[in-house]
Amino acid sequence: MKFKKINIDSYKPGKSKLGNIKDLIKLSANESALGLSPNVKKIKKNKIQIDKYPDGKCKILRKQISKTYNCNFEKIICGSGSDEIIQMLCQLFLNKNDEVLLPEYSFLMYRIYSKIVGAKVVFAKEQNFKVSIKNIISKVSKKTKIVFIANPNNPTGTYLTIKEIKDLRKKLKKNILLVIDDAYFEYMKQKDYCSGLKIFKNSNNVFILRTFSKIYGLAGLRVGWGYGPKNIVNELYKIKPPFNVNQLAQIYAIESLKDKKFLNKSIKHNLYWSKKFKSFFESKKIISNSPGVNFFLLNFDFCKVSANYVLKKLEKKGIILRNMQSYKMKNKLRVTIGSSKENNKFIKSLKEIL
Repeated sequence: MKFKKINIDSYKPGKSKLGNIKDLIKLSANESALGLSPNVKKIKKNKIQIDKYPDGKCKILRKQISKTYNCNFEKIICGSGSDEIIQMLCQLFLNKNDEVLLPEYSFLMYRIYSKIVGAKVVFAKEQNFKVSIKNIISKVSKKTKIVFIANPNNPTGTYLTIKEIKDLRKKLKKNILLVIDDAYFEYMKQKDYCSGLKIFKNSNNVFILRTFSKIYGLAGLRVGWGYGPKNIVNELYKIKPPFNVNQLAQIYAIESLKDKKFLNKSIKHNLYWSKKFKSFFESKKIISNSPGVNFFLLNFDFCKVSANYVLKKLEKKGIILRNMQSYKMKNKLRVTIGSSKENNKFIKSLKEIL
């Protein structure tokens, strides 16, 4: 049998198991530190009709999203994780030999879905692990169709300011779609930062990605959404799988959005621990991003031990961090901020190793 051979490196998630070790501390996937909203846990399962198909257009969820973020219901599309929205955008916009522009260190699914449809992926160098507007603009060609930017960026933890992100859109040709991934925006409290949705709500050439996998703790249910110009969203609905967001995911996402108290608690927890982590890393000469998002990229270039040495030692203690080899980053690790218990054990263990 003949089939298409796809020349890509498939996505490699952070480890979630270590042999037979029980009571693992998984700090490798940027998941929610506090888990689910108490409101979500109270949902009675017998009210969910598993034997019936879910609403294919996620109307009630989209209405809640529209209400929560004061945005247009008709410009929202939901997906099985924001990954699926990325996939649909690539299917809609890209043909063979079209170009997609990415920062050199960015969420791996941008490049994977672009390559699957035959587009060429062009990388722009970052400056000190931060997205460089200048380098992105210098890489634009007649073939450039989409620019993907996560802001703040995964895996580096750095971000573009309001001025910088507006500047990027201004300098790009109008016919190039700018896709801004807001996956970690809830954690960001810096005065010079603003979410892509807030800045470009009425834009006709910017598309926003959002997820329930991070701060809302619904990673296991796969639910995300996109927001963009009506003409783009209408076309995306034509290629969207019919029942892509399951019923449980829709109900849990709706309740998660309603619980502002829990959201604020999660933000407060993250702010406290991100400052504590940063202070600890500085004391040990480990270079990292500024506090903000729910993870840190750890640079061991100025440390007495290597990233790999630390990784293996932590794994022996039952703590999993993200190896950065799939991002082609040498001597780096990424750590997620976990629960207070997990964070204390991580700091104590890293202290012992160093």
